[in-house]
Amino acid sequence: MTEATASRPFRLAYVPGVVPAKWVRIWGERVTDTPLELVAVDAADATTALREDRADAALLRLPIDRDGLSVIALYEEVPVVVIPKDHVFTAAEEVDLTDLAEELVLDPLDTPLAWDALPGNPAQDRPATTGDAIELVAAGVGVVTVPMSLARLHHRKDLTYRPIAHGPASQVALSWVEDRTTDLVEEFIGIVRGRTANSSRGRNPHETPKTKSKAPRSAQPRAAKQQPATSGKARAQDTRRGKPGSKAKPGGRKRR
Repeated sequence: MTEATASRPFRLAYVPGVVPAKWVRIWGERVTDTPLELVAVDAADATTALREDRADAALLRLPIDRDGLSVIALYEEVPVVVIPKDHVFTAAEEVDLTDLAEELVLDPLDTPLAWDALPGNPAQDRPATTGDAIELVAAGVGVVTVPMSLARLHHRKDLTYRPIAHGPASQVALSWVEDRTTDLVEEFIGIVRGRTANSSRGRNPHETPKTKSKAPRSAQPRAAKQQPATSGKARAQDTRRGKPGSKAKPGGRKRR
């Protein structure tokens, strides 16, 4: 395992739409001697940032070229269709794939949705980015399908979105270079997986784990040996037999 470099912060790259705020907060509470630096990257640049050592780990969307990289899938995003606010789809809570059959569907080059076959009528030209596709939708040129997080990122007052039933989900994952699995990378893995601060793999690598003191066996108190209970009948017999410590019956006669 490669040791972490203490002279610089832990660099976390993230693609548009992914919100790492919760994990950054937990990092700040647990790893007090190494700050976390956020590095915003385009979706197409995420793996390059890792391989060129511009980031120690990255929150990105699958699929990616996994050569030399370790990947942990985190969660899936709901696919939605972005539409004008006066579109007929706004009357429904969600849209079926068949509803898109007559729509001009934009397919940006950086789309994170992996369609087996793009629904609707594909546009002649593909927008360069999701942001460009959103601008075209606002201009009345077709609709676009994206993960819900990107629809929220590119929110406009004149646009809205609806979930797509049975559409392909977008998978968000944590990735890093396999040969650079540092202690700090392991720490961040523990955070995103929900391990507690006291977990053996989620502990701050700069803290010494506390051990519980254990008293020697000879110093440990032994449990008192429990005496068997004596029944009332046995006590009466002991008294009649005059066992030591028993009291004689009142009015008894002396034998000469």
